Amino acid sequence: MADSVQSTANGPLQGASQTSGRGPIQSFLIFFKDSFPAVAVITIVVTIIFPMPTVLLDTLMAFNLIFALLILLTVLNTRKPTEISLFPTLLLVSTIFSLALNVSSTRLILTQGQNFDGRMIKAFSTFVVGSGGTQGIVVGFIIFIIIIAVQIVVITKGATRVSEVAARFTLDSMSVKMMGVETEYSSGAINEEEAKRQKAEIRQESDFYGSMDGASKFISGNVKVGVFIIVVEILGGFIIGSAMYNESNVVSTYISLAIGDGLVTQLPALLISVAMGIVVTRAAATGNLSDQVVEQLLTKDSKIYWILSVMLVFLALLPGFPWYVLIPMAAIIGFHAYRTGQAKKRVEGFNEMMSKTREQKEEKPADFSPVVPLDALSLELGYGLVPLVEKEKGAELLERVQGVRRQSAYDLGLVIPKVRIIDNSILEPSEYCFKIKGVDSGRGKIRLGNFLCINPGNVTEEIPGEKTVDPAFGLQAIWIDQERRDDAERAGYTVVDPPSIIATHLTEIIRRSAANILGLQDTQAILDTLRKEYPAVVEEVLRENRGLRLTDIQKILHGLLRERVSIRNMVSILEALADFAPVSKNIWFLTEKARQALASQICHQYADDDHILRVLTIDPSLEQKIIDAKYETASGLVCALDPPTQKAWIKSVVRAVTAVKEKGWMPVVLCSEQARFLVKNITDRELPDLAVLSVPEITKDIKPEAVGIIRLEDTASNGFATVPGMEQ
Repeated sequence: MADSVQSTANGPLQGASQTSGRGPIQSFLIFFKDSFPAVAVITIVVTIIFPMPTVLLDTLMAFNLIFALLILLTVLNTRKPTEISLFPTLLLVSTIFSLALNVSSTRLILTQGQNFDGRMIKAFSTFVVGSGGTQGIVVGFIIFIIIIAVQIVVITKGATRVSEVAARFTLDSMSVKMMGVETEYSSGAINEEEAKRQKAEIRQESDFYGSMDGASKFISGNVKVGVFIIVVEILGGFIIGSAMYNESNVVSTYISLAIGDGLVTQLPALLISVAMGIVVTRAAATGNLSDQVVEQLLTKDSKIYWILSVMLVFLALLPGFPWYVLIPMAAIIGFHAYRTGQAKKRVEGFNEMMSKTREQKEEKPADFSPVVPLDALSLELGYGLVPLVEKEKGAELLERVQGVRRQSAYDLGLVIPKVRIIDNSILEPSEYCFKIKGVDSGRGKIRLGNFLCINPGNVTEEIPGEKTVDPAFGLQAIWIDQERRDDAERAGYTVVDPPSIIATHLTEIIRRSAANILGLQDTQAILDTLRKEYPAVVEEVLRENRGLRLTDIQKILHGLLRERVSIRNMVSILEALADFAPVSKNIWFLTEKARQALASQICHQYADDDHILRVLTIDPSLEQKIIDAKYETASGLVCALDPPTQKAWIKSVVRAVTAVKEKGWMPVVLCSEQARFLVKNITDRELPDLAVLSVPEITKDIKPEAVGIIRLEDTASNGFATVPGMEQ
């Protein structure tokens, strides 16, 4: 308690000591950084409303010029225009600040007249112009007009047009760029973090050029207002100087000061205009401007500089041209051409040497690998379905396939390999085909622009259309066009678009063939991943005295996946194998124990929301007959019932399953642990989707409810006996 009180008491003192240790300069910089926006706004307002001393005016004008140079130098040394996303705001602030200074200087010039002692304005009206008197006024006025013309006609107008076009095209191409990023993410070329970063850059670029489209108007407005202010200063000076005070040197005073004021305010505006033009014209830039100039202008083919050098020599030989200027320039450019050519030859020689070295290292006889691996999972499309994966048309199918892979990994616990999508000219234009390790695993036909309507059983009105079959589940369906889609949905049909048809079919193929997808290398990868978090579990399963090999674990996982049992909970599976591997190495036995370890997962897979599991049971005598027909082969356990009994058994199971489905329940058969694998084995061919559970797999929170008994006697509905309540 004392320690806690002491630490609490010392907190403020420590903070105070840290604050007191900060120097006055550092404290001022921190205060300036935090309060700079507010100070800038207040300064602009004060400058417009209240008159200020000429010393302060000179200081702010110098700061305005420095600020404009800072913006220009920053733009020149920026790798990408979007790196200075604050540039539109800087344009607004600099424009308002410059106009505020112009208003303040106009007030001082008109009120003080000959007594005005602003050094910045006087310097620009005399020294920058280059002469004094009437000639200086004329020269200054001409320079001012030229600067205004350059800004309005050349820089501002061109930059405004470029910014408008850049904003429009950037906004139009935003959706295409976004879809391109989604396509790369769906194909696995980039991860989620990289996709988010690229999308953020695209949005930032669109916002930047949209802001620049409006910010460019600030510069043109600044120029127009600057001209207006100069005219007002000259007229006001004439009125005040000649009409009110009868001054004799009105022209040399007010016009000279007005021109100096125009030059000192328009020069920073000119620099910022140049900076804006550089920003909007570097839309495709990806590097520093200086580096780009060197790379694209100074290090190109040396022939260009040789021709330029010869042209300068030719001009120097003509009468009247300054040969003493042209000849040295020709010599410098010729020397640069020579150095550029030598550097290019060295690069070409190095590349040629490296190419020969690689050719010598290559093995001549082996042009192809002796083993050409098959794609674990591939999708072949007819040429009519290629638009589904084209980036220009959205590539919607790629996104759906990526979603199927993620969902399948979540449902089955199996990382689905990348789906290789290729076009196949052998297929019909509207046909597609899935292959697992080169083997045809499912195909179908779809119509682009149409929708598949499936009747789920509650359709209120028949919709006319071309009859077909759902490729994923074999259900009866019809094809309709876009105009009748709303009518079909209102009628109760399940309406599916072409990409969803292929995605649903892929999902069903993955669930049905997950065991074929899981290879030995995949099993090793699963164990290696688990070893990082659960090393004790993995080491215990693979201990030498356990006798389990990697292939044994793969067979057990295959057995689970064949019956659509997720292997996501690999820790429980491995713990069960570690417990029972010393008892028996039988794959069938270990698979059953792994299922029992996943009992809660399996039960909740088939139970309803009330935790009620409706099951079909098997007549005890029939179940015993199945157990007695057990036969062990090199491939595993099989049930060898005689043909008449097998036929009667399948007939009874089909009747029972049909009756359960008519009630809207999922068919599940419950039997003993010894018979479970055998029952699944002898029904797998005719009823591959039938779920078979053993009694040890029923957890305490599940309430099993028998809805029927399967028996061979020709009683109780031809081999299927209902239990009380079944007929309701």
